[in-house]
Amino acid sequence: MTKINVRQATLDDVAAITEIFCSHIHVWQRLDADGRVEDKPYQQLKIYERWLHGGAWMSPETGAIHLNHLLMGAGMPFVAEVNGRVLGYAETYHSYEPQPFGENINLATLKVHADALDSRLDDALMNHCILYTEAQECPRFMASVAVNDTETATFYHQYGLQPLVRVQRFIVPTQTGQVFYRAIDHPDADPSQIEDRLMTSGRYDSPRQHWETLWPGKFDTLAELRERQAARVHFTAAGQDAFVFFQQQLYDLRAVDVYCWSNKPLSWQFLAALRDWAHKAGYRRLVMGVTPDTVKTLGPNAEADGFYQEIYALDV
Repeated sequence: MTKINVRQATLDDVAAITEIFCSHIHVWQRLDADGRVEDKPYQQLKIYERWLHGGAWMSPETGAIHLNHLLMGAGMPFVAEVNGRVLGYAETYHSYEPQPFGENINLATLKVHADALDSRLDDALMNHCILYTEAQECPRFMASVAVNDTETATFYHQYGLQPLVRVQRFIVPTQTGQVFYRAIDHPDADPSQIEDRLMTSGRYDSPRQHWETLWPGKFDTLAELRERQAARVHFTAAGQDAFVFFQQQLYDLRAVDVYCWSNKPLSWQFLAALRDWAHKAGYRRLVMGVTPDTVKTLGPNAEADGFYQEIYALDV
């Protein structure tokens, strides 16, 4: 039987982890000068052109930045190796939230090389992450999956994870309003600021994962990513205090994704403040992922776009 070894990832693993993710990309493409899609060899693509195929792990350069950030305390990355070759990768984040989530370690990523999908590496990584959660004396292990991804959902069920909360995505029109609020730029990326806060919009995965991915701006050295409008704002309105990240959508420049870490559930007054701020910033649509108890607060003009994310949990 093949022996699988799971351990913490190191920077020496960057090339191998990049290969794992890139093994699932069958065709590399970019837009030519006339805006037409053309196939190109991987080596001929710029880093940003590779990024568009799947994020940081599409290039060793951006992968190294991401992994270094994790190893500095943002999260915990693991690799699975067979005969010394790294063929699997998992990434977890530790969050402290109010109920129904509570303190939890969330599986953000689990990826196995395309040539090793039948090697049980996914099982080895999953078992290791659950044992790691227990070793950290964390009471809950969590993971998220798109509702239509039945294969991943079945995999989670095999390990005892059960659906906890469903997040649904809505489009909310912006508008100016007669509402008093304070909104100031907030570049401070200290994650302790979000402990025990509700993530009232954008909780598709772990609050800590979203924070570490969005707030520090660790990929701003890429000009194309830096040019994509984003704002890190500390909001106060009607007794609600929140850190809000606004990110312009890639292909709809008048729409903005909203990620919100708040001391209270979303209120209509606070939503009015978000809509007013975004409208003045030039946006016409807020894109908000919310739990069922927040849907009514969005109002009658909010429209579901059909995307759902299921959050699974296992008490350990």
